[in-house]
Amino acid sequence: MTDKAKQDRVLIFDTTLRDGEQSPGATMTHSEKLEIAGLLDEMGVDIIEAGFPIASEGDFAAVSEIAKLAKTSVICGLARAQLGDIDRCWDAVKHAKRPRIHTFIGTSPLHRAIPNLDMDQMAERIEQTVTHARNLCDNVQWSPMDATRTEEDYLCRVVEIAIKSGASTINIPDTVGYTAPRESAALIAMLLERVPGADEIIFATHCHNDLGMATANSLAAVEAGARQIECTINGLGERAGNTALEEVVMALKVRNDIMPFQTGVDSTKIMNISRRVATVSGFPVQFNKAIVGKNAFAHESGIHQDGMLKNAETFEIMRPEDVGLSETNIVMGKHSGRAALRSKLEDLGFELGDNQLKDVFVRFKELADRKKEIYDDDLIALMRTSTDPENDRLKLKSLRVVCGTDGPQKADLVMEIDGQEQSTTQTGDGPVDASFNAIKALVPHTARLQLYQVHAVTEGTDAQATVSVRMEEDGRIVTGQSANTDTVVASTLAYIHALNRLLVRREKAGTDKREISYKDVG
Repeated sequence: MTDKAKQDRVLIFDTTLRDGEQSPGATMTHSEKLEIAGLLDEMGVDIIEAGFPIASEGDFAAVSEIAKLAKTSVICGLARAQLGDIDRCWDAVKHAKRPRIHTFIGTSPLHRAIPNLDMDQMAERIEQTVTHARNLCDNVQWSPMDATRTEEDYLCRVVEIAIKSGASTINIPDTVGYTAPRESAALIAMLLERVPGADEIIFATHCHNDLGMATANSLAAVEAGARQIECTINGLGERAGNTALEEVVMALKVRNDIMPFQTGVDSTKIMNISRRVATVSGFPVQFNKAIVGKNAFAHESGIHQDGMLKNAETFEIMRPEDVGLSETNIVMGKHSGRAALRSKLEDLGFELGDNQLKDVFVRFKELADRKKEIYDDDLIALMRTSTDPENDRLKLKSLRVVCGTDGPQKADLVMEIDGQEQSTTQTGDGPVDASFNAIKALVPHTARLQLYQVHAVTEGTDAQATVSVRMEEDGRIVTGQSANTDTVVASTLAYIHALNRLLVRREKAGTDKREISYKDVG
């Protein structure tokens, strides 16, 4: 890498498949790891830390396969400062077009005490293991674990040893998320100034989020001279997680005026991989998470909504399209104003005069005081007169399910559709899935189930279950809810309720004036 490239380019090192997967409960299957690695490679991540090959046969197999399949990214494996670890790591990554070995050892007083090594003994271990890694691979990264709590003189000493032994990347980890931004910057600056050969290698930063400063610490390190950021999708990682890839990429893009650095990451693929990682890891993204949270481009305040409708730049520093979203979401709630309400109703097909809007706005506020969020179907119901009957083109007549350890689970369903009884028997992965499959067999549709929630109204085994579902079709969002002491029945009723509302939405939008397309599948 040329001096000019070092100055202009920040390498993105993603460790979702290694540090991210170490989050308790976030273990991914072999196929899921391959899928996520493919998405990372496609979006232009510079280095993918694919796993810890010595940890298990499964990890070794995943790293090996990822190494074979990667098209452009450097594929890296992690290894402790042990010759056997390093050999195993090399056996896994050597199939890559661009392999890397990442070896580490804890250098702080607390970590030196674990293997009972004094400073000189640890220095010898570092020289031996980094040299061994360099003899196997020409791309070696070394990390002094818990660097931010290591004595500065000793840190300079071991970094110099690692560089002389062949490491081309030196990663400075804030392993416990203890440091602050100015300390992070000062540490990188100190190493660049004091360590011989520091200007010939790449310094990296790996920050944990225990105090909520991981991204700030990483960007501060970059401003001080670091040129590689270690991060994960959605900030996944041990304890409070890591620096989030989406945050650093968008920060560098949006604030290019004060941080004039480039990355090779295609930001328009961020939302897609964020959602996929959330699914496969089982770690949902919090609603107010920066960049990728549900509320990141949502506006409820009336003042904000009015400004957004006039000029999106008034309250958004980036476009939803920049991260792969199609549009900003105007969330209706008690803080929403008349302008937002009028706009939302127009999108739903309602044209209102000023006097009508004034009357509807009063009723809207009354409803908003009782509900946290007002969805599209709530607004449609608000626009109906009190004499307008609920659309019940779909009705449940009977349901019988078979479930238990001996599958497949089965649902026998009878529905009334536009006054005609239809029946079917379908199987599924559990009784609820079988029941939903039966509904879809009788009423084919393309709506996607966004949310399925079950809540017990009371305690005990005879508690009444309240089930909520949310579905989306072509941008139309509908919800359905039902309660029953039988959770499967409540689930089925809620699903049908949502479908009935979807039919109303279609009719209002003028996209479904025909009869429901259904079939009797026997």
